[in-house]
Amino acid sequence: QVDVVESGGGLVQTGGSLRLSCTASGRTLSPFAMGWFRQAPGKERNFVAGIDWSGTITHYDDSAKGRFTISRHSASNTVTLQMNSLKPEDTAVYYCGTTRVQERTAWPTGAKYDYWGQGTQVTVSS
Repeated sequence: QVDVVESGGGLVQTGGSLRLSCTASGRTLSPFAMGWFRQAPGKERNFVAGIDWSGTITHYDDSAKGRFTISRHSASNTVTLQMNSLKPEDTAVYYCGTTRVQERTAWPTGAKYDYWGQGTQVTVSS
């Protein structure tokens, strides 16, 4: 069993920044990639960004490119998502997940993830 815990959400004004963190603990026996998804009310959960186990390969959704940065120390079980220039449309519950799939093109597929956190709310006011 692997526990995934997110933190760092909150309320911020348009143009502001937030930094989310996610830590996986427990029986993390295999190298795993980690990804961030978000889900706005009434909408599907969508991929935001992912990073491989070594912290060197990243992948972003177009909506996050240039504004969000995902990072991870080599082989660490903690990943962060630095979010800058936030917009009201970034408002959502942000979820972190772990996956054994190391191919970055597969990271946007939620079904590829083995474990998920409970989510952290991000609200961007206009």
